Amino acid sequence: MAPKVDPKVAKLDVKVLKGQDAENLVLDYVKRMNRPYGAVDVSANLKGAVPKTAVQKILLALAERGELVQKTYGKTSFFVANQANIEAIPVERFAALEEEHKTIDEGNKLLAADLKNLNSELTKLKGSPTDAQLDVHITDLTESIQKAEAQLQPLRLGTPLVSAEDLEQVESDWMKWRVEWVRRKKIFNDFWQIVIDSMTPQDALVLAEELGIERDTDEHVALERGPLGSVQKSLKRKR
Repeated sequence: MAPKVDPKVAKLDVKVLKGQDAENLVLDYVKRMNRPYGAVDVSANLKGAVPKTAVQKILLALAERGELVQKTYGKTSFFVANQANIEAIPVERFAALEEEHKTIDEGNKLLAADLKNLNSELTKLKGSPTDAQLDVHITDLTESIQKAEAQLQPLRLGTPLVSAEDLEQVESDWMKWRVEWVRRKKIFNDFWQIVIDSMTPQDALVLAEELGIERDTDEHVALERGPLGSVQKSLKRKR
């Protein structure tokens, strides 16, 4: 952060002009701006290079000599460059300037279009991954491919991924816990029927909601009617 400058110190740094230098500066400024100014505005715009009191005297002197034109509105006086002293631009020169302005304006439009396209490309580039990020991404993908290849290798060689013993154990566990689930479900249904036997269906529904009782969902019903459920039923028939 730039150090703060004391306004008093900054004001002292401005060189205060006097005499002909001050007059030349004021006249040059008013002519260059070519618009009405008061003494306060001129002094402020010149950053205090010419004090306000001196500016007022210079403007009045220049107006008396015909360099400036003085206009008074109420108690305030404004000064503007004497338009009669400003060199008139020939028609040919004015036409040439208009043509030059047109050419520059068209060039600016082309440059603005180019700038818009370049900004669009820059935005796309900023949104694209860098070379370093691409290298990391490629490395991660390569490792993922290698892991997938390693997992596929046993299948390509015909090696069984799960042994017969593991399959038998899984099936045994499934049948064991399914039997337990069916037994507990039957106990609950019998007990629940006793509880709600003297209740209306609406009261039974309210009680179930208050107790947080959850019935089988569509997924549970589909599982029971699916191949896994039919396996247990076929085993029962065989027995």
